[in-house]
Amino acid sequence: MAGRNGERERREPMLSASTAHGDLRLSPDDRPTTMARNGGGSSSRKSGGSSGKGSSGKGSAGSRASSGGRGRGPQRRGLLSRLFYWSFVLGIWGVVGVAGLIFYEAGQLPPIQNLAIPERPPTIIIQSDDGKTIATRGEMRGSAVPLRSLPPFVPQAFVAIEDRRFYSHFGIDPMGLARALVTNLTSGRLREGGSTLTQQLAKNLFLTQERTLSRKIQELILSIWLETKYSKNEILELYVNRVYFGAGAWGIEAAAQRYFNKPASRLTLAEAAMIAGLVKSPSSLAPTRNLEAAQQRASVVLDAMVDARFISADMEQAALAKPATVAKNNSSDVAGYVADWVADQLKTILPSIEHDVVVQTTLDMSLQAVADKALKDALAKSGKKLGVEQGALVVMDTDGGVKALVGGRSYEESQYNRAVTARRQPGSSFKPFVYLTALERGLTPESVREDAPIQIKGWKPENFSKEYRGPVDLKTAISLSLNTVAVRLALEVGPAEVVKTAQRLGVTSKLEPNASIALGTSEVSVLEMADAYAPFANGGYGVAAHVIQQVKDSASGKLLYNAPSPNRGLVMAPPHVSMMNRMLQQVVLTGTAKRVDLPGWPVAGKTGTSQDYRDAWFIGYTGRLIAAVWLGNDDSSPTKKASGAGVPVEVWSQVMKAAHKDVPPVPLPGAGMEQPQIAPSNLPPGDVPEEPVVTGGPQAQRKPATIDNWLLDKLFGG
Repeated sequence: MAGRNGERERREPMLSASTAHGDLRLSPDDRPTTMARNGGGSSSRKSGGSSGKGSSGKGSAGSRASSGGRGRGPQRRGLLSRLFYWSFVLGIWGVVGVAGLIFYEAGQLPPIQNLAIPERPPTIIIQSDDGKTIATRGEMRGSAVPLRSLPPFVPQAFVAIEDRRFYSHFGIDPMGLARALVTNLTSGRLREGGSTLTQQLAKNLFLTQERTLSRKIQELILSIWLETKYSKNEILELYVNRVYFGAGAWGIEAAAQRYFNKPASRLTLAEAAMIAGLVKSPSSLAPTRNLEAAQQRASVVLDAMVDARFISADMEQAALAKPATVAKNNSSDVAGYVADWVADQLKTILPSIEHDVVVQTTLDMSLQAVADKALKDALAKSGKKLGVEQGALVVMDTDGGVKALVGGRSYEESQYNRAVTARRQPGSSFKPFVYLTALERGLTPESVREDAPIQIKGWKPENFSKEYRGPVDLKTAISLSLNTVAVRLALEVGPAEVVKTAQRLGVTSKLEPNASIALGTSEVSVLEMADAYAPFANGGYGVAAHVIQQVKDSASGKLLYNAPSPNRGLVMAPPHVSMMNRMLQQVVLTGTAKRVDLPGWPVAGKTGTSQDYRDAWFIGYTGRLIAAVWLGNDDSSPTKKASGAGVPVEVWSQVMKAAHKDVPPVPLPGAGMEQPQIAPSNLPPGDVPEEPVVTGGPQAQRKPATIDNWLLDKLFGG
């Protein structure tokens, strides 16, 4: 008993201490029970302790609770220690991994000591036939402008909107990166990049635009290198002269000229803010495409400049009161399609251009302006009524030199070249190749063929007027564009032979050798159709359509390229040239192109209208020039009955009047000086006007103008 009492006495102080500390460790729900136990233990000792056994049991429980509480503390500290240890280890390995990745990406770059700012890409200066500059092309279109020659607010606009801490960071802005990270995470999508001006410059100079981790690491490495090698102002100067500003403009000078038609040194605050704002999204924000969005972005730039204390609030309000607008740059819009075509051709002619070059073209800018205006005016006047949205036009001389080329209604709105790149069905304007093939096999303009319904494996070609004239001569058939006669001729000579004839004259597109080829169902470009008509105008010689005459080094004047002779040799015999010109002249005199208005000049040509009125063509020529006009829609949707005899003929007449002004008339080869009749103003629209058809008479008895007869005439004066 004494042993047990002693044991209980030794435990009771421990219980009291344990309980006293237990009040701090236990939860609030347990505290009342603990206090009750303390009270019970004290009463038990005062009474002599018949209940000591119970007290001893409770004390043991309290002791175990105290012991368990002390055990959790070391366990928790051990867990935290292990967590800290492994976090430290993983952090070390993370640093090693990142360092290794950086060293690896650095190894993929050229040696830093060998890095240098790339030379400015060459500029292509494009001139008209009289030596006047009409456009510039190339990756870098503006000359480098020193920072000191710009108004102070120009570079300040870039710093304010793109990199506020540009002058304080070392090429990488940790705060900017952190802000971008937070913004992107909270928005759930990529909204900010966090790149500094130096990083953007490094990307533009040395790297691609792909968004990968590898490229980003290389960008960071190069940014630090740029900061160590160049001063802040040198970096900023490189930046404003190399960044892309949309609409084909690279560099501040090119952007100023492109949008405001002035040098960068004369930019206003509003204009500088607009240009600086384009860097974010140059293609979509280009003021030539979306002026309202560009002006809104400029206001954001002005706010940033005020916030950065570069300008005052009064200066901002003055700039907002008179926002920047795009200057009308006639030469850019008028010659844009030609300039792009020249740049594309130059890649083939001179694949490697190391210095600025001057390209002299065959283009007549005065005629180019007339052609551009004529097409715009026609579409503005009749486009909506006829359901026509686009058009294209090519004018070339008889040697194939392009004097004017319009690839669409507005270069500002669309740079797609519908005169060179687009392929459309030429309709009946393809028929001359069918008739020429027939003439080359012994027929004459007076040969007679049946105009009557025809069926070929379920296909039933019909005339435009839905009427049939019975026996007609070929001259009448082509002037009235009778489809059944053209199809019969194609079957007679063979569709494959028609294809060969068209390709011999200059058509380069793929042509399908089937019966429908007679009606122009294979697609061709406006340029190649003009090229293929040239032999009719020049006496039978094939030519290669071209616009580049020569290319010279801009600095030294060294001749780098001189256009070879475009003459491809004789592709038509002179008698056939004569017969075709008489037939195609009849199209203008009495046929589908009676609206042609070119007083004093012999004219020949052919209209064309594809199925469902999708394409409307007129290709006509004099002894001096060939012009091809197309109207239609980019999506090949049907027009509202727009035909080749209507607006295309009107546009052709307007352009050719300007081209032939004050120029003495010349005859068509083999067709004399017979002049077209001026069509009456009340002629109803349509591809086939109602005209009397003459199938007999003296003309039917005329001696066929075959090659043999032509030779006899030359030998014996017949």
